[in-house]
Parts: sequence; C-alpha cells; structure tokens
Amino acid sequence: MRKLKLLGCLISGCIVIGIVGGYFFYRNYRYNAARTARVIAWLRSPSSYPEWAVHAGERCGEAPFIMPTDGFIGFLWGDSFRIGHRHQGIDIFGGSDVNVTPIYAAYPGYLTRLPEWKSSLIIRIPEDPLFPGRQIWTYYTHLAGPNGDSFISEEFPPGTEEVYVEAGTLLGYQGNYSGTPGNPVGVHLHFSIVKDDGRGRFLNELDIDNTLDPSPYLGLPLNAAQNEGDIPLCSQATITEWE
Repeated sequence: MRKLKLLGCLISGCIVIGIVGGYFFYRNYRYNAARTARVIAWLRSPSSYPEWAVHAGERCGEAPFIMPTDGFIGFLWGDSFRIGHRHQGIDIFGGSDVNVTPIYAAYPGYLTRLPEWKSSLIIRIPEDPLFPGRQIWTYYTHLAGPNGDSFISEEFPPGTEEVYVEAGTLLGYQGNYSGTPGNPVGVHLHFSIVKDDGRGRFLNELDIDNTLDPSPYLGLPLNAAQNEGDIPLCSQATITEWE
C-alpha cells in the first residue's frame, strides 16, 4: 500500500513538473517566435520600423555600457533556437549591407584578437563596473563577410593582444559570417559579456553559463526569460549623450 501511495506521489509530482515545464516552454517559445517574426520583418524592410532601432553610443540611464552599434536588438540573452541551446548574448541587426554599420567598444578595456579569429574580438575589463573586484570580458562577433573576409579595423590585426581601447573606439563593421564560408547569417553584431576563468583568461563564450545577463550593463530588458515580448529600447528620458 505504501508503495502504491509513493508511486502515486511520484506520478503526481511528474505531472506537476510536466505542466510547469510545459508552461515555461510555451511561454519562451511564444516570445521567441514573436522576436523571430520581428527580425524577419526588420531584415526585409528596416526603413519601415525606425522606432525599433537603438543607436550607437547612447547610454540608457546610469547603465555603464554604451550601445555598441546601430540597429534592432532582435534576439536576447537566453533565447532558444533549438532544444538544449540558449543564446549567449544579444544580436543587433543593423538593417544594412555588410561592412556598412560601424561597431564600437561598449566600455574601456584591453582588446585581444586571436590569430585564427576572422570576425571576432574580445575586450578584457579588469574591473566589472557593477561588481568591483571581478574581471569580465566583452565579446563582439560576425565582423566579416560571408566567406570570412574581415571587417575588423586594421588597427587590430590577427594576433593583437591587450591593446587598450576607450569606450567608443571603432572596432569594425557588421557582417554576416557564420563561421562556415558560404553559409551567411543575417547582417548583425553578436555581443556578449563573458566571465573570467579566475586565472585571467576568458571562458568559452559558446556556453551560456559562461556569460552574464547584459541587461544591467546596457540598461535594457535583454533577458529572454524576463522580457515578455517588449522591444528593448532606451526611453528618450533616460538617454545620455555619447561622451
């Protein structure tokens, strides 16, 4: 009898977990689907939706980072494109052709470009502006054309290590390189905030657990689990000038 009761409890528990899990799956799928639809609409006709765009250099309220580029923030931190995968940063779609929309450093730090990186840069920030004593990294990618032709500024050739840059330094231009030549993605900047490994190096950005929610750093609702379909935009009342 006890075994039957225990089995009943287990089944009930599984049903509850299934219902809760199903709710969150449906919720996330619904908002992610809405964002995907907006991205498609933007890519087809960005001039039809100027009110969706953020602007390079703007700062939302007291957020420490400036916006690194112009465009529509289409996908958020934590969005899911397939089962078992969560997006590690944000995607800002410029609405232009490749090598047109400039990208700037969001915060001062020390820039590195590994020798094999065609479209990526990473900037070490020794002092996290929100958590003093912690080191973080900002990562920028898709700065190349469909075949890997780089749009990164000539000041940062492959093999660049620890070059100091100010916020607002031109890093390059938006591209659509996916990492596989001839298989482009939409023209955009993928921007993420990467954790330090505790030994002065950055962790693997491909794992969302190695990244941070960029919302408080940019002053926008950029966490997919908390954003209920809102387009991330700075209100005019909180925008400050690019210094």
